[in-house]
Amino acid sequence: MASQCPGGDGPDNIFGITQYDGCTSFFGGQPVLSETAGYVMVILFGVFFSLVTSGLIWLEWKFAKANTTSESFNTAGRTVKTGLIANVIVSQWTWAATLLQSSNVAWQYGVSGPFWYASGATIQIILFGILAVEIKRKAPNAHTLLEIVRARWGNTAHKVFFVFAIMTNTIVTAMLLLGGASVMNALTGMNLYAACMLIPVGVILYTAVGGLKATFIASCVNSFYVLIMLCLFSMLVYASSDAVLGSPEKVWTNLRDAVAFNYPTPPPADMKLGPVEDNKGGSYLTMFSEGGLIFGIINIIGNFGTVFVDQSYYMGAIASKPSASWKGYILGGLMWFSIPFTLATALGLGSRAANLPLTAAEAGSGLVPPATAVYLLGTSGAWVISLMLLMAVTSTANSELIAVSSLISYDIYRTYINPKATGKDIIKVSRWGIVGFGIFMGILAIVLFEIGLSLGWVYLFMGIVIGGAVFPIYACLTWKKASAAGAMTGAIVGTICGFIVWLVTAQAYSGSISVDTLGGNYPMLGGNLASIFVSMIVCSIMSFMKPQDYDWQTTREIALVEEDGVADEKELAPEDGPEAMDKAAKVMARVCWGMSLVLILLWPLLTLPAGVFSLGYFQFWVILSIIWGFVATAVGIFLPFWESRAALGAIAKGLFTCSPVEGEQEAVGQQVFPSPSFGKLPEEQVIAK
Repeated sequence: MASQCPGGDGPDNIFGITQYDGCTSFFGGQPVLSETAGYVMVILFGVFFSLVTSGLIWLEWKFAKANTTSESFNTAGRTVKTGLIANVIVSQWTWAATLLQSSNVAWQYGVSGPFWYASGATIQIILFGILAVEIKRKAPNAHTLLEIVRARWGNTAHKVFFVFAIMTNTIVTAMLLLGGASVMNALTGMNLYAACMLIPVGVILYTAVGGLKATFIASCVNSFYVLIMLCLFSMLVYASSDAVLGSPEKVWTNLRDAVAFNYPTPPPADMKLGPVEDNKGGSYLTMFSEGGLIFGIINIIGNFGTVFVDQSYYMGAIASKPSASWKGYILGGLMWFSIPFTLATALGLGSRAANLPLTAAEAGSGLVPPATAVYLLGTSGAWVISLMLLMAVTSTANSELIAVSSLISYDIYRTYINPKATGKDIIKVSRWGIVGFGIFMGILAIVLFEIGLSLGWVYLFMGIVIGGAVFPIYACLTWKKASAAGAMTGAIVGTICGFIVWLVTAQAYSGSISVDTLGGNYPMLGGNLASIFVSMIVCSIMSFMKPQDYDWQTTREIALVEEDGVADEKELAPEDGPEAMDKAAKVMARVCWGMSLVLILLWPLLTLPAGVFSLGYFQFWVILSIIWGFVATAVGIFLPFWESRAALGAIAKGLFTCSPVEGEQEAVGQQVFPSPSFGKLPEEQVIAK
């Protein structure tokens, strides 16, 4: 049974859902679950994952002879396969905003919202596949992005881009906690500040124990759950016996009628009922949406920063097998597309099609999916969404924690404090970094709540802060002429210009500067555009005037800290060899850019002749979203197990025989990539003894 919302002077539900008659908001400060349920969920969730990941790592150590060194702690051995990498990407890129903000823009703009969220944040993952290949070719033993920057451009550039990298991790983690705490507070009444501090605790526990390997295991489990629940909700909205929803035809009819309905008395303005401003015909059923397009542009620009400047994505590329690096990112991007596209097409449009009494403030805080879930499943829906949210928050948070710890241990401690640091030193500093950053982020989230910043505000703002670093970092691995001076100047000047345009636009459009006016579409759009494009122009001009003409030799000489405990290095498989990777680098540029243009240009252009979607076109749209979701779920669940069948069999055999597996194990973390384009390095340069 759907939950009763708080009553008031609001309009009656136009589709006969009487429990929402007179409501002026959906939640109204009245949680669906008990406060105790919130605390139990958050605490037990962290304890559960700590025990599960620690147990799985112990099984691998006991029965598969896997050793824990600083290399395995921070790089997972550099042998992770395609299926696991794809799932990790899905999990890392599934923020609280992915589940919450995507449905918010569906609630605001209609069908264009989920599409622009999905396409605008998928192309970065696909394009990152180009960098993943280049890392394997040009910096095979790197531990962090900033090691590559330092090897190419020196200490000054290293420090400049360290600031951008840390800001990226900080903003991403802040958004996770803002979204997570808001929803836990709305659904359970859990204290906001307690949620901000307790959510990171469980993540700190299992990340500090198991490092990147624990992060990957937890991420895989999280992505399984999110993908399965995505399929569940798409079926409930579009293929169920629900009286109001339940089929594409019902949803289409209700979305059409909701726009045309004449309320006897004007509804509260913050419920945003009636025609959609600046949409063709005021309809939710069209890609002709000015607001949706502006959001899409901001989304595209802002998300380049949160992928290309985020160390956690480089850790995935570093941890993967050479052949899995590019395959994993393309597959992961296409799988991830289904989460905002399928889920928001269901829950976001479903909230409008059921005429749920959500306010703009509730939607901006990410409460559209919880509201629709509670309508569909009652209290069970609140539990399902809460667990989905915790999965999303923790899966990305653990990636951010291990990313920051690697930056602290390799780019601060080993670089400037203790250049002779041993593997044990690195692990110790990494663990302290995880604990320290986790606590800091809980405190920062509380500060942001006090300032009054919402998840949606921070999401739009992030590109202004970090967009200036995108092009220089991309050029670091792909353009030999890019100079250190051009990269640093471009990043700094681009960011400054982004802030100036953001502030000036807010003043020009609104006549004042405040949190609300700065969060408007046009100020955010101007700031994001200025940050990334000014940086690109400045970096390019300075690099052409005084090019570096770099050969990447110093990046190839980045050394491992220690061996990973495997006696003999195995030969690279043909698909991981130099010829295959050189070929992959050439193919990837065409494939990745081609797929990106299809997603953000060709596809939306092809929808424009449809105008306001007819019933048939909407049915096609919905069926496509559901199929995409089910295929992504099937691939995401079965591929990792298939690729790891030998290792799983070895562990199972060990459990039954109570003995470790005999025989040669896969070399972990010490294979040197001997591309003929740069020659095999002397052993003493590859592994620091």
